[in-house]
Amino acid sequence: MAPRNGESPSMAKKKIKRTHKRKREEEVERMDSLPWSTSIPIGEDDDGETFSTLFAGSAELDGGFLSLEEIDEADYNLTDLPTIESGETEKVSKSKKRARENNDGDKEDVDEIFEGGQENEDAEEDAEIEEAGEEEKRKDDLESQRKREKKAKKNKKLKEYKKKKKKMKKKMAMETEKDQDSCAAVSSDKDDTVEDLDGEEETAPEFSAWSLMRLHPLLMKSIYQLGFKEPTEIQKACFSVAAFQGKDVIGAAETGSGKTLAFGLPILQRLLDEREKVGKMHAVEGEEAQKYYADGFLRALIITPTRELALQVTDHLKKAADNLGVQVVPIVGGMASAKQERLLKGKPEIVVGTPGRLWKLMSAGETHLIELHCLSFFVLDEADRMIEKGHFRELQSIIDLLPVTDRPNEGEMQTDTVSDAPKKKRQTFVFSATIALSSDFRKKLKRGSSKSKSGELKSIEDLSERAGMRDNVAIVDLTTASILAPKIEESFVTCEEDDKDAYLYYILSVHGRGRTIVFCTSVAALRHLCALLKILGLDVCQVNGDMKQPSRLKAIDRFRASENGILIATDVAARGIDIKNVRTIIHYQLPHSAEVYVHRSGRTARAFADGCTIALIAPKEAKKFDTLCKSFGKESVKVFPLESSYMPAVKKRLSLARQIDEIERKGSREKVERTWLEKHAELMELELDDDESEEERVDNVRQRKATSARVEKLKKELSSLLSRPMQPKKFSRRYFAGSGVTPQLQKQLTELASRTGGDKKRRKLAVVSQNCIEPLQALRDGGNEVMSMKGQSAEKRRDIATLRKKKKEEKIGRRDQRREQKKKRKLMASS
Repeated sequence: MAPRNGESPSMAKKKIKRTHKRKREEEVERMDSLPWSTSIPIGEDDDGETFSTLFAGSAELDGGFLSLEEIDEADYNLTDLPTIESGETEKVSKSKKRARENNDGDKEDVDEIFEGGQENEDAEEDAEIEEAGEEEKRKDDLESQRKREKKAKKNKKLKEYKKKKKKMKKKMAMETEKDQDSCAAVSSDKDDTVEDLDGEEETAPEFSAWSLMRLHPLLMKSIYQLGFKEPTEIQKACFSVAAFQGKDVIGAAETGSGKTLAFGLPILQRLLDEREKVGKMHAVEGEEAQKYYADGFLRALIITPTRELALQVTDHLKKAADNLGVQVVPIVGGMASAKQERLLKGKPEIVVGTPGRLWKLMSAGETHLIELHCLSFFVLDEADRMIEKGHFRELQSIIDLLPVTDRPNEGEMQTDTVSDAPKKKRQTFVFSATIALSSDFRKKLKRGSSKSKSGELKSIEDLSERAGMRDNVAIVDLTTASILAPKIEESFVTCEEDDKDAYLYYILSVHGRGRTIVFCTSVAALRHLCALLKILGLDVCQVNGDMKQPSRLKAIDRFRASENGILIATDVAARGIDIKNVRTIIHYQLPHSAEVYVHRSGRTARAFADGCTIALIAPKEAKKFDTLCKSFGKESVKVFPLESSYMPAVKKRLSLARQIDEIERKGSREKVERTWLEKHAELMELELDDDESEEERVDNVRQRKATSARVEKLKKELSSLLSRPMQPKKFSRRYFAGSGVTPQLQKQLTELASRTGGDKKRRKLAVVSQNCIEPLQALRDGGNEVMSMKGQSAEKRRDIATLRKKKKEEKIGRRDQRREQKKKRKLMASS
């Protein structure tokens, strides 16, 4: 018998002895109470002798003989007599059982004969048996106790680990509750999840698509807080192959399809799984599990072509990793290097950056960026931009610095840093809005890189091959024939080059609802537009490549904060800006390539939303726009509906704004020139001669005053026009004239009539306005006119374009080969 909790072995032994002694005394009492016969039955045995002769002259039977026939075990409660379970007693009981089985039908042997003089002998025998049994038990107990102690230690460690994990979860939950934004997001979906005591979550019906992907519970919690009800196609296609199969991925989908989380979720899933696995190993194995730790090392490196995109990806991943204890840090140009070095000292698991600043810190010896033996993920976002000629040369140096994990025989550069941390298997992700891979792409990957390290990255194939992508790569191409998002509605307006400003102002004022981005190809056109629109009273933000990074971020934040904001930008903002509810994209100037057009248009209709694009086409751009539409396989494009009756009022306001802008620009140029001369004269310690006479000086003062008065007059006139709502020509202020009621206004009046009908007591005041229909709604209501695109089929045009591109690449390759041969011949001749 094993000792109970809280009892020592000696106490347990004494207790057993007392129990056996008490039971023996009870047995003796029962035996004494049984009836005894005074006469011995006479009978013959098998040899013919009588029972009495066998015991003649013996005094052992004095006091009577117990007849077995007179005993019924049930009457005397002898059926459940206690037995001492020891090895010897078990053998005796087994031998007796076998003897009884052999003597079929015979009476049972007498097991014990109790007499008054035999009590001491029985007690001694029982004590001996008990001691033998206890000694054996003691050996078994010691062995079982050692096993229990070992098991208890393991269980204790596991319990401590679970307690720590529970405390961490509670702490994270408390931090989340303190965050007001997170609380607001969670409070809207209070009934979506129910948490059990063990931390397991029941998935709400709206998020059932996420649960099928087998996300980590903490990652599911982040998805609930972000409010993403279902994953996008690119996310569903990439998650399983990346997170559970460990494959490299090349992904292509239209802009706004959720590519950031398509590679972000597998990264976070694997980091969480590794953390739990190592924690359990540490709880069981102790310090031996230390060799599996990779804390404090870079686990994921994400490279983007632009600063805005890097910050956007960082923001997305930070929100997804809010409750996971995973650090995400941006490393981009235009910001202080010292601050970014301080961020890297925190040993973040994920770094998102641009090639220029990353390579600057790597070449300077930043430890966290060059110790890449624990790097598990290498991501290239917007890879099609990375292969532009003459750009991103630093990217090649970064890729060459990556440690070789799968192909040790290749002569790639490896880091010299030696660490006890384990080397990790690296996954490579390449994502783009467009993709074009050759049929033998996997064969190239299997053979390994055959190009020299000094060669340029001319295609996504070269980029993937150089990055060490494996031949079992999963290629996820979800691009459609049109490449653009399915819910984008494209349209255009034909106008003269000088009238573009007027039509742009018309769209922004008459249909100024929702966020709008206006794209230009030149910085000069952007500055011209910003000046005009500010004079016309529109609050616009601008983003261009000449601006410093803090100014660009500030402008984007202003645009985000306004529901009806207007952003004037160059193509630097065509990628990476993910702002909700961008309703309209206006192409003030057409881009130089179809690829840029795709990225521009992709700023709207993101994440299952809708939107529209409007291209302002001058006569000289008509052919270019036609070619652009044909490259996307467009059979026809809608004409944006315009109310020509508004144009006189629009042009009048624009004329005043142009005059004011011209005068102010002239004055600012003169001021700049005068300041420039004074500044350089001061630096050269020269004095400027004042050749102006007194009369000329007086005339200049008068002229400046007249100019200032004229500007003030023009501003007052423009201000009076802007204070009144813009009305179409022939619009009566007294009656709704038939020619003055626009289709948009007619629709509003119809809705107003249906809304105010019925019970008079429930009627409410409704406001009718000319400026409350956004461009997409106007396009749907009145955009019936369509321009057809005639010519070759889309597939044929794509085949021709691919053939031309291939011939061009072959031509460039032959030219480079000839140049290398010439260089070799010159070297040989000189030697």
